[in-house]
Amino acid sequence: MARISSYPRDLEVTDGDAWVGTESSNRLTRNFTAAAVAKYLNIKGKISISAQMVFKFTQTNPPASGQFSGPANDSNIAAITTMQISSVDASDQNTVEFMEYLVGNDILISEQNDISKFGHFNITSYNVNGNVYTLVLANIGGNGTLDLDKFYDFAVFTLSSPDKTFEFDQGQPALVWTIQHNLNKFPSVSVVDTSNTVVNSQVNYVDKNNITINNTAQFAGKAYLN
Repeated sequence: MARISSYPRDLEVTDGDAWVGTESSNRLTRNFTAAAVAKYLNIKGKISISAQMVFKFTQTNPPASGQFSGPANDSNIAAITTMQISSVDASDQNTVEFMEYLVGNDILISEQNDISKFGHFNITSYNVNGNVYTLVLANIGGNGTLDLDKFYDFAVFTLSSPDKTFEFDQGQPALVWTIQHNLNKFPSVSVVDTSNTVVNSQVNYVDKNNITINNTAQFAGKAYLN
């Protein structure tokens, strides 16, 4: 065999490219494609991605180690409400403590190599039977269908939401402004008159969705809540 350095370099790796190596079970020489190596790394979790697990979709019930089951093949992912999942994922990680911690939180379940097939869920509850969890899921969004024998990534997932604001228009002069804002928080409040001059008024928080503004004189204007 010629020296490795004598071969031209290929700087663009494609799925069909191959490397020569040794199969561990029989020590025979084999060639391994880039696609096969990438699949192995993904399924076995050799490239660590925090808060992510890998499971194979199967119709076996209860599912074996590294698998999940329950929904029918070709089920709409967004319609899933429950599934059975092994306590050990496809990379042999024990997921018990992590799955228990995720109850009440959001997860994203997506098919490897096809991110267009995914489901966004909240884990509402679970029960344990031996080495199998039965998860109860509340769907938030998703697309596509489940494919039998495909591998799926299970990852912690939360969509960020913009800070909510509310603008109140007090058209008639009044001493007390009563505002229902439904922001579900105790917002900061700025009050202006019809000339857009800031007025120092007393803000009273009734609850997370309602306030009253007490003024020293009657006037019309606006209140900005954020």
